[in-house]
Amino acid sequence: MKLYKKEKYNDLGLDTKSPSSGYRALNKDGSFNVRKENVSFFEGMNIFHSLVSMSWLQFFLVLALGYFMINLVFASLYLFIGTEHLTGIYGTTKIDQFIEAFFFSAQTITTLGYGQIAPLNLAANIVAATESLLGLLLFALATGLMYGRFSKPYATIKYSSLAVIAPYNDINGFMFRVVNPKNNQLLEVEVNVNLSLKRENSDLRDFYSLELERSKVVFFPTMWTVVHPISDKSPIYGFKSEELIAKDAEFIVVIKAFDESFSQSVYSRSSYKANEVRWGAKFTYLAKRDETGISIDVGRIDDTFEIDLNQSGS
Repeated sequence: MKLYKKEKYNDLGLDTKSPSSGYRALNKDGSFNVRKENVSFFEGMNIFHSLVSMSWLQFFLVLALGYFMINLVFASLYLFIGTEHLTGIYGTTKIDQFIEAFFFSAQTITTLGYGQIAPLNLAANIVAATESLLGLLLFALATGLMYGRFSKPYATIKYSSLAVIAPYNDINGFMFRVVNPKNNQLLEVEVNVNLSLKRENSDLRDFYSLELERSKVVFFPTMWTVVHPISDKSPIYGFKSEELIAKDAEFIVVIKAFDESFSQSVYSRSSYKANEVRWGAKFTYLAKRDETGISIDVGRIDDTFEIDLNQSGS
């Protein structure tokens, strides 16, 4: 087996030491598999990032919880001042009065004001005025967060769940497929694939930048099979499946594109571990042409069939 010599060390900003086999630097969804410990709460807090990055369900739950808690606090303040200083409170028990104060708070913070309940003395008016101001600020903030979530540029690129080692010309190639399932147009799409391998008898890792058949396409309306030719210049030249697993290989993929919808560059990341590489398989051709154009079955992105590998480079 021919050993690949690095001409230049490729620093991805990832740790070069991985004491455990099966370590993954980059998760399938593109998130980094890194935990930061001994960071204070305020140092690690990034409220805006959390609110625009969480799921829509979590976002609405946070908004609903915040809305409920604020009204709970102000209802308690009105109860503390005394509900006799609010007109239209008809409850005779503390629970009934608290409920009426709670809904008065909800009307005040939204500046809705049905008019049944109104403050009478200075203290109640100060609390109501403070709450209405707070409501204006918080709803403006919530609106900004909603806009930020809708306008946040991101690439919804779908990756094949497995990569393959398949025949390529008279050698073999490492291949995976990507597709944009959305109707937005991505232009000037660039892909970079880097390989992480454990060193012999060491916990340290080496990183290699893989040469690709093509690393850039101008348009991306269909499915793209990214190919790394396994020539004698490839860092996995001569490797077998078990050797790739023994070296705890990880293929790290980064895609950059220009999104016409946002007029901004967007990025997407994913990775393939050695056990996610299928040897002697080839992706099924999915494009269908007729008089109306080309159709792509995105749901079959993982379809493969078995094929014999070329002996050169194996």
